[in-house]
Amino acid sequence: MPDSLTLRVNGREVTVPRGSMVSAAVALSGAAAFRRSVTGEPRGPLCGMGICFECRVTIDGREHVRSCQEPCRAGMNVEVGQADSAQNVSASTNGAAQSRYDIVVVGAGPAGLAATRCARETGASVALLDDNPAPGGQIWRAMVSNSAEALISSRVVAAPAPGHLTIETASGTLDLAYRCLILATGARERFLPFPGWTLPNVMGAGGLQALAKSGLPIAGKNVIVAGSGPLLLAVAKYLRDHGAHVRLIAEQASHPAVIGFALRLAAHPQKLAQAIQLRASLAITRHLTSCWPVRAEGRERLEAVTLRRRDLTWTEPCDYLACGFGLVPNTELAALLGCRLAGGAVAIDEMQQTSVAGIYAAGEATGIGGLELSVVEGEIAGYAAAGSLAAARARFSARQTHRHFAALLDRAFALREGLRHLAGDDTLVCRCEDVTLGRVRACTGWREAKLHTRCGMGPCQGRVCGGALEFLQGWHADSTRPPVFPARLNTLTGDRRNVSR
Repeated sequence: MPDSLTLRVNGREVTVPRGSMVSAAVALSGAAAFRRSVTGEPRGPLCGMGICFECRVTIDGREHVRSCQEPCRAGMNVEVGQADSAQNVSASTNGAAQSRYDIVVVGAGPAGLAATRCARETGASVALLDDNPAPGGQIWRAMVSNSAEALISSRVVAAPAPGHLTIETASGTLDLAYRCLILATGARERFLPFPGWTLPNVMGAGGLQALAKSGLPIAGKNVIVAGSGPLLLAVAKYLRDHGAHVRLIAEQASHPAVIGFALRLAAHPQKLAQAIQLRASLAITRHLTSCWPVRAEGRERLEAVTLRRRDLTWTEPCDYLACGFGLVPNTELAALLGCRLAGGAVAIDEMQQTSVAGIYAAGEATGIGGLELSVVEGEIAGYAAAGSLAAARARFSARQTHRHFAALLDRAFALREGLRHLAGDDTLVCRCEDVTLGRVRACTGWREAKLHTRCGMGPCQGRVCGGALEFLQGWHADSTRPPVFPARLNTLTGDRRNVSR
């Protein structure tokens, strides 16, 4: 089989490595903007994981396809840079099939894969579903899993009745029935608005890494990595190892906070060794603490970033800005199912069970804690959902160790007060609907902002602006309604026929 394929982007032939996503092909075509916003602004990918909907393109006549989630196919025709329209050409469906499982796991990242493995060990029938085109999540992208029936490129859009989920796939709709449900929905990056942050090539830190893993060409590109947390170092190393020139790493946390975090890693020898190795690999890269971006500059795409460190402000030319201010748990599905939330995450008991009997949660959806904690929580949830409580309890000690590390992480990289003032009243905060921060600040809360400005009512359903306004205004979404993600009309209203598994 050839290791490359050819498709067309805006009429131009583009050859990409097999396995690349459409987003990589668009970048290789030289297109500056993937789409135009409702007011005509050029836009490009932000999150790299299908959350922001900024990378939408038209593929073979299908509008609003997220290019970061769509694998390239030979001969496909991609159109980019067009303005949003109300028209939506939906894929054909064959009605709604129905399947039943002992356990359904939503999310095929580290927590979901661990939960699936452990549940399968007990003999339970397990379905693993994920919005991405392959299991692995953002950490283990495109890994192969034969541990369960995997429903990839599938997303939950509604929960019509207890024990049932409505799943939308590329070819149809599935009514999925379960005895127990495990939510391993992960987290997304927190983006804070600042002037110019909507320019193409301003991306999330993890977003740029994800797109690079999906085929986005970064060799020879000048990149600035900015924001907060150890993810910045991991992203910088990955990009540099793949040929990018990482000009600097800008960490908003103070030097004493970072050093204090490093010293406390002595209680976690494996983490300490990883941190030392990672930092050593980036010895020649500038790493500035108490530093953050205040403006992105360019016309059709990013050209330079202005940074601030204490009283000093300067501008760095660059091709990409990889910028993320920590992570936000994905709790929308849990909220839709009636699960209690606490501190912005899904509340759980010692068995990882939520406030709703038979529904469990694991990984970053229960609080940001890193890879190892996600895996252990997934194992506990998988065993507990399958009824193997002794096996679940055997993992409690490991979970407590990893929770201690998560607490250190949270304290060390807490966002500083000054970041609340990056955006001015004329800075866009809602990218989907082009709503400025000034318009939002004139409202008394999240509900009023949605009603009066449409903030949070675009395709991402507040997943980008919601995390920003939680930090800037202290607002939290007060309700979640189906569909959880934008869905085809015939998914919600089409004729359903039930087919037994």
